[in-house]
Amino acid sequence: MIFRRKGKNDPETNDTDAVTDESGPVDVRSEGPFDSTEVDADVLEAEDRIDLGALVVNGMPGMELGLQVDEQSGVVQAVLLMLEDSALELRAFAAPRSSGIWDEVRQEIAAEASRMGGTATEHDGQFGTELVLVVPVEDPEGQIFSQTSRVIGVDGPRWLLRATVLGRAAVEPDAALPMEETLRNTVVVRGDEPMAVRESLPLRMPPGAQPSPTEEA
Repeated sequence: MIFRRKGKNDPETNDTDAVTDESGPVDVRSEGPFDSTEVDADVLEAEDRIDLGALVVNGMPGMELGLQVDEQSGVVQAVLLMLEDSALELRAFAAPRSSGIWDEVRQEIAAEASRMGGTATEHDGQFGTELVLVVPVEDPEGQIFSQTSRVIGVDGPRWLLRATVLGRAAVEPDAALPMEETLRNTVVVRGDEPMAVRESLPLRMPPGAQPSPTEEA
């Protein structure tokens, strides 16, 4: 584990991300992803961390970072971490202080997959209940094929971190390991400002980066 989480008696920790199994409550965030209040400041400022505003990430060796940017507004919409033929997409949203929203969001994602003619199956994973989606997509040549992805939701203190695992990592457990570790090492910087529930937490390009007019990042 790269990040040290503060103890249970430290200020501003929460238990909204705990789930329950037959043996009692299980904290799915005990090894990450973390809230910025749960790690030391020097960890966030370390040279191997990439500060993207609401998300601070630490990729694996050989991993490439991409940002999905709206062409008209220039707003960064999502973080994309790519390794060989796999990818991890990260998005963060505001959530209520009193409860998580992943259960509700998960149902909506499943309904959208069904509307598209695909399927959504719930699975118990390392981060709690996740979705495996199989949806039809069209390639540039007009051919239709099925695309499989894993959608993981992690409820934190006043935030939801949604991670989508794509490519080989979505179907092969060994290929998924670097993506899962990267997700665990992610820190969410929620901030204290009031935000509407489900509003995207603001992301930004890393210092010195320039968007390419022909690419998403």
